[in-house]
Amino acid sequence: MHPRASLLLTTSLLMAISLTVPAAQAQDKAAGTKPNVVFILADNVGYGDMGPYGGGVLRGFPTPHVDQLAAEGLKLTQYLVEPACSPTRAALMTGQYSIRNGLSLVIVGENTPNTLPKDAYTMGQLFKDAGYATALYGKWHLGSAPGSLPMAHGFDEFYGIPPDLSWDSASYVDSIVMTHSSPLSREELVAAGPHIVEGTPDGKLKKIKPFTMEARAEIDVELTAKSIDFMKREVNAGKPFFLYLPFSMGHAPNLPSKDFAGKSRVGQYGDKMMEGDHHVGQIMDALKNLGVEDNTILVFASDNGPSGQVARTYGNMQSPDMGNAGPFRGELGEVTEGAIRTFAFIRWPGKIAPGRSSYAMFSVMDFLPTFANIIGAKLPTDRPIDGVDQTEVLIGTSEKGNRTSLLSFVGPDLLAVRVEQWRMYFTHVFPAGTSTQILPGLGAAQAKMMGYPKVYNIEMDPYETLNEMTVNPWLLAPGMKVVNEYLETLKDHPNPPSANLTEFRGAMQ
Repeated sequence: MHPRASLLLTTSLLMAISLTVPAAQAQDKAAGTKPNVVFILADNVGYGDMGPYGGGVLRGFPTPHVDQLAAEGLKLTQYLVEPACSPTRAALMTGQYSIRNGLSLVIVGENTPNTLPKDAYTMGQLFKDAGYATALYGKWHLGSAPGSLPMAHGFDEFYGIPPDLSWDSASYVDSIVMTHSSPLSREELVAAGPHIVEGTPDGKLKKIKPFTMEARAEIDVELTAKSIDFMKREVNAGKPFFLYLPFSMGHAPNLPSKDFAGKSRVGQYGDKMMEGDHHVGQIMDALKNLGVEDNTILVFASDNGPSGQVARTYGNMQSPDMGNAGPFRGELGEVTEGAIRTFAFIRWPGKIAPGRSSYAMFSVMDFLPTFANIIGAKLPTDRPIDGVDQTEVLIGTSEKGNRTSLLSFVGPDLLAVRVEQWRMYFTHVFPAGTSTQILPGLGAAQAKMMGYPKVYNIEMDPYETLNEMTVNPWLLAPGMKVVNEYLETLKDHPNPPSANLTEFRGAMQ
């Protein structure tokens, strides 16, 4: 046996032994309690990356634990999100379109205006108010203002990267040194640069250690270990728990841990996919060893489509660091189908039949009202909740579900709408490298249309090549109905100023 494999086996055995709680004891504690919820969020992993969607071993990186999760639960094949990191995370936490909280652009660090409002109602608060222990380990990416931090939104514990930055911030020091952008030495830059942080009892952040490229490579190992420790503590305390684990799997620079470097056939991206699959397996094993597997809803999903061309060499020494959107067109930052349609698995033994696949339209916003229904909690009535309860989809009593449409925003603009199988665009979205578009994804240019949207049938034409607007103008009616219903909600609940880093009208007045 290879020494590295031997080390992994030994570590897994020791973890299993340390976690083991007599099943009967754990089930007695769980009897009559609300289900635990574990939500693992991948980052920029596409529809076509995971094994159950045709990826995995065919993409050069087997995903056996994810394959097992799909076999034991529900696979969503029409799971829709927002175009990028911060917007999707805002939608997940609040059950609202990100634009309703001013978060329809990716947060890019300090001195930018977009940050989660203090009065936002979040999933963390939902579970905390219901008596759950709550923890977040990883990437928050919803702002660093005191009222935006995880601790201000229902999380008892937080450990991760700076709450206004993403995984690429580990490369900032190297980038600054390489471009001679600061007079400070590397040591001074590391001391001043991004740090892994931890929430404190007084609701502030404590710096733990510099977030370097070396820390980036091992961060998911650390986050998974902390997650397992949290679950063990709460099981022993007999308290239901909500664990939110937004780890780094899929986001450039995809630096694998030392145990997975070189494991795949396609470079660092594949190595990181295999590592992420391993960590999902560790969470699954922990739930089983702790005796709470049957009383836990486990979700594993991605925040948006793959990063594609824009970040394919970012920090990876020319590694083709690209995810796969499956049969759909698009990538991170766009409003195309491949950007907002990705993978999601949900397991709840005894409630969700194993091996199911659902084509019901399911939005990331739908988790909040669905969880609220399952645990018997009430959502606020003083704001629009755009998510819908999809409990019937989970338990299999409804094939269609309660959603038929979804809007897509970037910054201040409503750019697209999905209605059933139809995708309608209110702006031109060009394939990468063509027409006026120089960069795809987050770097894409937007070109306004001449008054009429474009309409595509995603089922017949998943790569969006045939505009049906001119031959079937009746298709405008259902899309415009959804838009007008949204606009109606703004009369009583106007959105805050949308994030925009190129216009400063208020400051100029």
